[in-house]
Amino acid sequence: MASSRLQTAMDGMTGLVQQIGRYISGAVARIFGPNDDDYPKTGVQPFEGESDKHK
Repeated sequence: MASSRLQTAMDGMTGLVQQIGRYISGAVARIFGPNDDDYPKTGVQPFEGESDKHK
């Protein structure tokens, strides 16, 4: 009986460690993976307006 409780506790710990590992590896893959940004490739745009100081 005590052996099955120990086995259940060990299985729970193993599952927790696996979940933490998946969480961290997912974050690392998101940080260092390719960009998924969908911004247009426009480059630097000049300012074409009036500043508030000249009013």
